[in-house]
Amino acid sequence: MTDTARARKLADRIQVVVAETLQRRIKDPRLGYVTITDARVTGDLREATVFYTVYGDETEREATAAALESAKGVLRSEVGKQTGVRFTPSLTFVADALPDTARTIDDLLDKARLSDAAVRTAAAGAKYAGEADPYRVPAAERDDEDE
Repeated sequence: MTDTARARKLADRIQVVVAETLQRRIKDPRLGYVTITDARVTGDLREATVFYTVYGDETEREATAAALESAKGVLRSEVGKQTGVRFTPSLTFVADALPDTARTIDDLLDKARLSDAAVRTAAAGAKYAGEADPYRVPAAERDDEDE
């Protein structure tokens, strides 16, 4: 059984190696503006999942996914050379959902701002439903205030 610290270190190293190799060695025209966001390695160090994002529309994302699949062998051999582990992990590329999640959060924050602004405008002209001070005051304190 492998300790998780070693798996994390290997995942970090794989992320760097894949990013550098994509930048320097892979010259596929289908490869768009790719950012390697994360890498995770299983506990037995046999499989690695590499998360990436692509700047562009859906067709560019599909083309980049195809380019990464075709370059998987070159990337795996480069990972094996630079990490020095006994068994080079197999690579799986997964499009990261981070940009979609961030967009959803931004939309929710915009809705909350609009809702807060509506409440603020409604509260600006509002009056109290009862008295200004709804709390009961003991009779001794009321007499002091009246004087």
